[in-house]
Amino acid sequence: METIVLDIGETLVRDDRHWASWADWLGVPPHTLGALVGAAVAQGRVATDALRILRPDMDVEEAYRARAAAGRGEHLDESDLYQDVRPALGELRAAGVRVVVAGDGTVRAGELLRALDLPADLVVTSDEWGVRKPDPEFFARVAEASGAAPEATLYVGDHPADDLFPAAAAGLRTAHLRRGPYGHWWADHPDVVETADFRIDALTELVALVGSGGASSDPGPDPDPDPASEETKGVRRGPLRSVR
Repeated sequence: METIVLDIGETLVRDDRHWASWADWLGVPPHTLGALVGAAVAQGRVATDALRILRPDMDVEEAYRARAAAGRGEHLDESDLYQDVRPALGELRAAGVRVVVAGDGTVRAGELLRALDLPADLVVTSDEWGVRKPDPEFFARVAEASGAAPEATLYVGDHPADDLFPAAAAGLRTAHLRRGPYGHWWADHPDVVETADFRIDALTELVALVGSGGASSDPGPDPDPDPASEETKGVRRGPLRSVR
């Protein structure tokens, strides 16, 4: 791989502050909103549906602007990054790989991310590009920003429907990250297993992947699967295709 492009939410940045701030704005305990986010994830729905369960008439964009006007808008600092972000990105750049951060986010999120001075060649959000995932145009912009051929570009993300499937459809190579609610819940879904070129548990695995010429870090199927585990996977298989 010549270029590695990384998603933002639950790939580089933890979303717990994000959801806790929404819970505070709505006046509910954080665990209540967290449980509703989990339910939306398990049903293959968008996470913001959790907000509409609590406030059915909510316009999320309007509420976001109201929070910002009240001085309770977005905040991002070093503590919001996963611990493997700086080591992984730094080693990738040292290995001569172009590192791009491109994911869904507001213009403000892009400003906050760039202020962290990440070891990346480009940091950009969907609102800055004017198109959000999983729109094919977003991944056309990713391919353009990569500076490399699609087969030499790896897109890394946690969300199957927003990251993995559209990136693969655009001809990019893909790595599914088992991180965050979507990354963990859908990790063993057959569509994810079939589509992802690589499945990883940490960003630091990307360094070895590049060094080995792209050999998969996935250990492969369990030769003697636990029936209970297989039953759990079966529960997960239904809704994903509906959001693919």
